[in-house]
Amino acid sequence: CLDGHDIRHVTLASLRAQIGIVLQETTLFAATIGENIAFGRPGADQAAIEAVARAAQAHDFILAMPKGYDTPVGERGATLSGGQKQRVAIARTLLKDPRILILDDATSSVDTETEGLIQQALHRLMQGRTSFIIAQRLSTVRMADLILVLEDGRIATAGTHATLLRRSPLYARIYEQQLRPENGAEFVGSGQET
Repeated sequence: CLDGHDIRHVTLASLRAQIGIVLQETTLFAATIGENIAFGRPGADQAAIEAVARAAQAHDFILAMPKGYDTPVGERGATLSGGQKQRVAIARTLLKDPRILILDDATSSVDTETEGLIQQALHRLMQGRTSFIIAQRLSTVRMADLILVLEDGRIATAGTHATLLRRSPLYARIYEQQLRPENGAEFVGSGQET
């Protein structure tokens, strides 16, 4: 039983309807920005589409496009930057309103400013739902209730950000490499997954 439901009676379709995924490589369709957002919930009205775009920090850049929400994005979103594609994907997932959220390196391929915008959008998206975050940047996961640190494909340690800083030399080393240089130094990737 899960939440009072016999899991043997859960269909694949109902399970999929409860899960939202934002991947590192966002898939957009050769359609308009609005249609790409609404893909998560066909039949959504313009007000709902714009509300999730605002929450995903996408509304302003969309309005700056030649036709706003009616701007075609081209094949695979060719007319948008990586950060813009990510924010459209986040808006799409917000519109779907899933109970379970999976974020797979959703900010790894964007610049620091765009990462900050995406993290604001992700924070809104994660509220009130179970979230699994796969990330190499600690800035993405340090607010998590539980962080699993992988090394060589295995769980090396687990805990909160504060606990791991105190008890895990591996996590502390990754933290030092990535986040301590916030005084203007460049971001240094660790090659480790968290």
